[in-house]
Amino acid sequence: MPGPSLTQDFFRGRRERFFEAMGDNTIAVFPAGPATPNHIRFRQNSDFYYLTGFPEPGAVAALLKHEGEQTYVLFVPPRDAHSERWDGSRAGVEGAVSGYGADVAHSVDDIDKELPSLFGNAWHAYLKPDIHTALGRTLFGIYERSAKSSDRLGHGAVELKDPAWLLASMRVHKTPEELDMMRHAAAISRASYAETIPHIKPGAYEYEIQARLEYGWRSRGADEPAYVSIVGGGNNATCLHYVENDGMLRDGDAVLIDAGCMYGHYASDVTRTYPVNGKFSDAQRRIYEIVLRAEKAAIEIMKPGVSIKDLQKTGALVMIDGMVELGWLEDGDPEELFDDKAHQPYFMHGIAHHLGLDTHDSAPAESDGEPFQLREGAVVTIEPGIYVSEGVEGVDEVYHRIGVRVEDDVLVTADGYETLTDGIVKEIDDIEAAVGSA
Repeated sequence: MPGPSLTQDFFRGRRERFFEAMGDNTIAVFPAGPATPNHIRFRQNSDFYYLTGFPEPGAVAALLKHEGEQTYVLFVPPRDAHSERWDGSRAGVEGAVSGYGADVAHSVDDIDKELPSLFGNAWHAYLKPDIHTALGRTLFGIYERSAKSSDRLGHGAVELKDPAWLLASMRVHKTPEELDMMRHAAAISRASYAETIPHIKPGAYEYEIQARLEYGWRSRGADEPAYVSIVGGGNNATCLHYVENDGMLRDGDAVLIDAGCMYGHYASDVTRTYPVNGKFSDAQRRIYEIVLRAEKAAIEIMKPGVSIKDLQKTGALVMIDGMVELGWLEDGDPEELFDDKAHQPYFMHGIAHHLGLDTHDSAPAESDGEPFQLREGAVVTIEPGIYVSEGVEGVDEVYHRIGVRVEDDVLVTADGYETLTDGIVKEIDDIEAAVGSA
C-alpha cells in the first residue's frame, strides 16, 4: 500500500521555522535517540526527527543563528565497515551534508572539539539538560564550560532555555504534508480493522485478534504499532492499559481493542468495542450508546478556539446524564456532578490527547495562563470510555465485566473538523453485521 513520504526540502522548512522563532545570537542543540540494544528496533527521538529527518542514533544537531547568519550542523556517527556490516549502512559525514541537508557535518567523535566554538558565538542556548545518557551529559558539560568561559572572556552562551515549549507549539499544528502521512496511517488502520472484525468470535484468543491487526498494518507498509496493542475481552477490558492479550474471548462478553499503527513516524490511535458473539447484550448496548453519544458530542464541538478542557467537559456531561439514567449516580445538577467528579469511578481518564509523531504528542498545556486553544491543523484523539470491573459495588451485576471505549483521530479544520479514522465501523447495527462474519 504505497504512501506519501517527507522530503529533505520539508525538513529544511521546519528548520527555517525554528530559526525564525529562536532569535539571533542563539544556538539550539538536539541529541538524537540513543542506540538500542541488539535486535531491538531503533526509533528516532521525535524532536530530533522533526527538525532533521535523520534516522540514525547517537547524532547531534546544532542550529546556530549568529548576527543573522544561520548554520545547521550535524554531528553523526562516522562510517565504519565493521559496524555497518552488523547494523546497516551509515550516512557518515559526507552523507549528512549531501543526503540530509547539513551546512556542515562532523563526526560525533569530534563533538568536544567542534561544538564549543559554536556555543562561543551565542548568547542564548536551547538545550534540554539530560543527565541520564552519556551524550546528554557531554552536551550539558560543553554548555557549562561555555557559560563559565563567557564570564571570563565576554562571549559565549549564557542563558539556557528548554526548547520543549517552542517545539511543542510548532509540532501541535500539522502541515499538509504531515496530514497526508496521518491520513495514510489512518487508512492502513481502517483497512486492517475491516479485515479483523469478522474474525472476532467466541473461542478466539486476544492475541489472534492482535496478530491479525498488526499483520494488516505491516503488510500495508506501516512501520510498527504506534503503541502496545490492547485487546481485552470481558473483565480485561476494564483495565485501561491491559496488554497481556492472552485471554480467550467468551460468548456474552465484549472485547475492547485499542490499537493503531505508525506510518512514516506518524501515529494513528483507534479504539473500538465489539460484542464477541456478534450481538450486544442489553447492558452492553446501554453502556455503548452512552459512550458513543459522548464521543460524538465532543467531536461535534471541535473547531478553532476550543480547548481540550472544553472537550473533556462536553463528553463528561453526556456520560453523567447516561450514568444517572442507569441509576449509578443520583439525579442532580449535571454541572455540580461534573465539578464533584461524580463520573470518575467509571470514566476516570482524559477524553482527548494530541496525536502526531508520538501517540501522546507534544502540545503546550497553556498559553498566557489559559488552557491551550486548538487551532487549524491540530490533531487530537477523542476517546470517552466506561469501565465496570467485576465485583464493583453500587452497580447492578448485569453491568459488571464491561469496558467500553470508542476513539477516533480528529483534525481541527478552519471551520470545524475532519475525522481521520472515519469508516472504522462504530454504529451498533454496522458492528453487529461485521463481527464474526468470516
